[in-house]
Amino acid sequence: MIRSMTGYGRSEQIIDGRDILFEIKSVNHRFFEFSARVPRVYGYLEEKIKSYLQQRVSRGKIDVGVTILTLEGASAEVEINHDLTRSYVKALRELSEKFDLTDDLSLSSISRFSDIFTVRKNVEDESVIWDGVRQVADEAVAAFLSMRETEGGRLAEDIRSRLDFIEEQVARVEERSPATVKEYYDRLYQKMTEVLGDNRFDEQRIITEAAIFADKVAVNEETVRLHSHLGQFREILSAGGPVGRKLDFLVQEVNREVNTIGSKAQDSEIARIVVDVKSEIEKIREQIQNLE
Repeated sequence: MIRSMTGYGRSEQIIDGRDILFEIKSVNHRFFEFSARVPRVYGYLEEKIKSYLQQRVSRGKIDVGVTILTLEGASAEVEINHDLTRSYVKALRELSEKFDLTDDLSLSSISRFSDIFTVRKNVEDESVIWDGVRQVADEAVAAFLSMRETEGGRLAEDIRSRLDFIEEQVARVEERSPATVKEYYDRLYQKMTEVLGDNRFDEQRIITEAAIFADKVAVNEETVRLHSHLGQFREILSAGGPVGRKLDFLVQEVNREVNTIGSKAQDSEIARIVVDVKSEIEKIREQIQNLE
């Protein structure tokens, strides 16, 4: 299956008293580039997620966001620093006596000193957390890959239609190329006739010049290679999988052969065909940049 490098997936589930959200999106990139936003306390998940995705995605700039909220009844304890609390109370009472302030010490006033409290979460089993995250990731990544495959299928069809057009234009070049030699011979013959009139001239010389011209503008080797490259294009698209790099190489080879045809052919019709084909090649190149 051909995949685009553009995709998005999201899943949120409640597992073992935790609300877990997993979100993934990707854009084009030459290699596999990964970044993740994970709660600091669960930082160990980042490498696990990266490894998990590398088994499923070969290319693209991947961005993952994970949130984990512990629901009501979560295991956590609040510890009070009694010594520090005692020191605060003593200091406040001294202030009250020294400056003749109203002694309005209360629970609410003391609780404003947040450093007297320490919230400790009970140790969580990393494997349990990862199992939950992976379960949510499975659903999000399935949607993500489905989107990439759908988009990849559209891109592949677009590329195939452009390959059809190029094949047609190559056939036109093959048909037109021999005619350019005949036209060159006719022009040369006519010119010699106009210059020399009834005087006899060496027709063999014209034939020789036409043969030299034919060798100079011959593009049959280029068209044979083009047919081969276009056939490989179709085979790779049919095989599926990560094809972006292979096709990127092939499109360069196709472009090179077309450029050679353009530089060799001394014919306005072939020149127009080359311009049209190069336009399609550029569109194929743009589409390939989106393929995994």
